[in-house]
Amino acid sequence: MKRLLLIALTLISTIGVAQSNYEKGMNKAFELWGTNPVEASNLFERIAAAEKDNWLPPYYAAQVLIIQGFEIKDKDKLDSQLKKAQGLINDATAISKGNPEIIILQALLHTVWVAYDGATYGMTLAPKVAALYEQAAKIDPNNPRVILNKAEWGMGSARFFGQDTTPFCKDIERALELFANFKPETPFHPNWGKERAEEVLASCRK
Repeated sequence: MKRLLLIALTLISTIGVAQSNYEKGMNKAFELWGTNPVEASNLFERIAAAEKDNWLPPYYAAQVLIIQGFEIKDKDKLDSQLKKAQGLINDATAISKGNPEIIILQALLHTVWVAYDGATYGMTLAPKVAALYEQAAKIDPNNPRVILNKAEWGMGSARFFGQDTTPFCKDIERALELFANFKPETPFHPNWGKERAEEVLASCRK
C-alpha cells in the first residue's frame, strides 16, 4: 500500500513539474513574441515536440509565422515561412480535428498570399478562405474570432468589388458582444481579436 502511495505521489509530482515546465515555456514564448518572433515560433515548436497531444504549441508557432508573413516582401522568404507554418497547422490539425481556431489560422495563411499578390493568388485562394470561414462558423457560430475574421474577409472582398461594407459592421458588433463574455478554456487558449474588432468597428462609424 505504501509503495502504491509512493508511486502515486511520484506521478503527481512528475505531472506537476511537466505542467510547470509547459507553463513556463509558453509564457516565455509569448514574451519573446513581441521582441523576437522567430525565436518565439521556434520555442513554441520545441514545446510542441514535448507536448505531442497538445494543439496549442504548434498553433502558436504557426500563428507567429503567419502574422509576420503579412510584412514580408520577398517571395522566396515568404514561401519558405508559410510552408513551415502550413506544416505546423497540419500538426495542430492532426491533434485537434475540426477545431475552428485552427481553421481560422488556415484561412489567415491563405490571406497572406492574397494580400501579397491578389492578382496571382486571389482567384484560387479567395474561395478557399471563404469556405474555411463558413466551415468554422458552422462548427462554432458563437466564436467571436470566427465572426470577426469572417466579417473582415467579407469587408475586404466587398471593397475589392466596390461594394458597400456596412452590412458587415453588424457582425463586428456581434463579435464584440461575444468577446465581452468569452472565457478561454485555459490561459493559453486563443483569446485574441477584441482589440482588432474595436478598430474595425471604429472604422465602420467614420
